[in-house]
Amino acid sequence: MKIAVGGIHTECSTYSPLLQTMDDFRILRGVELLQVTGLGDNRFPDADFLPLFQARSIPGGPVEPTCYLTFKSRFLQELKAALPLEGVLLIMHGAMHVPGLDDVEGDWISAVRETVGPDIPIAVSYDLHGNVTQRIVDQIDIFCAYRTAPHIDVCETHLRAAGNLVDQLRGGPRRMVAWAPVPVLHPGERTSTEDEPAASLYTALSAFDRRSGVSDANLMIGYVWADTARATAAAVVTGTDPDAAAEAAKEIAAAYWANRAGFDFGVPAKPLPDCLEEAAVTSGGPFILADSGDNPTGGGVGDRSDVLALWLERGLQGGVFAGIADPRSVTKVWSCDEGTSVELSIGGAFGSDCPEVAAQVTVGRKIGSEENSDREVLVYICGNSLILTEKRRPFHNLEDFRRFGIEPKEAPVLIVKSGYLSPELAPLANPARMALTDGAVNQDICALINKHRTSPSYPFQTGFDWHPVVRLSSRVFR
Repeated sequence: MKIAVGGIHTECSTYSPLLQTMDDFRILRGVELLQVTGLGDNRFPDADFLPLFQARSIPGGPVEPTCYLTFKSRFLQELKAALPLEGVLLIMHGAMHVPGLDDVEGDWISAVRETVGPDIPIAVSYDLHGNVTQRIVDQIDIFCAYRTAPHIDVCETHLRAAGNLVDQLRGGPRRMVAWAPVPVLHPGERTSTEDEPAASLYTALSAFDRRSGVSDANLMIGYVWADTARATAAAVVTGTDPDAAAEAAKEIAAAYWANRAGFDFGVPAKPLPDCLEEAAVTSGGPFILADSGDNPTGGGVGDRSDVLALWLERGLQGGVFAGIADPRSVTKVWSCDEGTSVELSIGGAFGSDCPEVAAQVTVGRKIGSEENSDREVLVYICGNSLILTEKRRPFHNLEDFRRFGIEPKEAPVLIVKSGYLSPELAPLANPARMALTDGAVNQDICALINKHRTSPSYPFQTGFDWHPVVRLSSRVFR
């Protein structure tokens, strides 16, 4: 059985000033795509997975329309060339935004459906922070989403989608999708599956999977930093019996609604000045401070210097800042030898409205190359270490620090642009604090500008009643 694999994967804050372009995307093809998706180990020996490509980027601002249309055109060309097919597996995210398009994933998936025709089953895998629409559901047969945040089940999710698709193609029962949007929009930092009530809600999904007529149960948190009508939480269930799938979706949606007021940050979240006061008097360490409003893995720009500015203003030392995206500063110091002193103005390189920090720095280790546009420089500033990067990027892994000669567990204070901490950093925190900072993914949700978001939606509005209404894919009635 021949199954095409590919898609497009990013998360877009409509509050970001920075448009994503072709240069922001990495293209996965061939064996690399199959390995990344977990399909390269011959787990389904009777399936011939044909890798097209997946375009993926670090979350950021909206995607430039010409960029999106170029990727879409190329994907459809490759899909047409691959015909005939028995199935399609789309590796998506679900929170992409393109100016002028109300439902980007709906546009992409509808075009795939038009290309392969009505009889070929389409399976999709999603990030649980993606948004779902009726247009999407009407084009697909199988839907599977992550069940962990931080995301540690990415490959498992792809394999769940592939497993359902392969089973159907082997002659198993035909899959279909039921869903129920839920008028709740929480940030991922309040809905980590490591904390309650999300932990219990997500643990319960596997029990729904075991019900007769249900194949895969999903709870979508949605993406809150997109001021769009489609942004919403949802229960989405793949099943072999429409009534069973609809009942499961109804119960999952009702459970999420019932717990809507119980979600909170997994670590203490405080205004930035309060976090710095704690950092100044905490011994031991590492004290890990998350600059949540500028988190690039949530859609933040990654160029803000607010934390650095206030840190230096207070005369604090011993901090490791990882990092600030500032290609101007990187270019200025790239030709300098280690140990050279340079005057820099740091912050706002990609358009964020933040203070510029003017300071004398000493150049440390340099990594990357101008040819690959991945240059990174460690500089020392007033008794602190700062990693400047040419491109926007997170620092979530221990190796991100160690390649600069920094051992994270020995640092008195680590300042990272993050929401909830990554699985590698979280165990080191002694303690962890989330700074409620400004940025494109500001955690002050109720202060976000809302022009297009559907109303009512909790917590933007409260005091309204709601009951689940389940909707079936139009493909159920084929």
